[in-house]
Amino acid sequence: MTPKSGVLLAGSCIAGIAAVGSIFELSSGEPELGSVTTGIILAISIPLGVFCFLAAVQDARANQ
Repeated sequence: MTPKSGVLLAGSCIAGIAAVGSIFELSSGEPELGSVTTGIILAISIPLGVFCFLAAVQDARANQ
């Protein structure tokens, strides 16, 4: 594993945590940051997490 793929995996984990947290906040009824802001965080974190994970896998495969 290279440092680049490690950073990308860390970004994927952080995005995943943000997505799960946003889902819990939205399902609680009244999010602390507001529904719009929490929805935006959710909408950004899901594709970002997928992108970071796929880029990390691609980088790790390229450097084997």
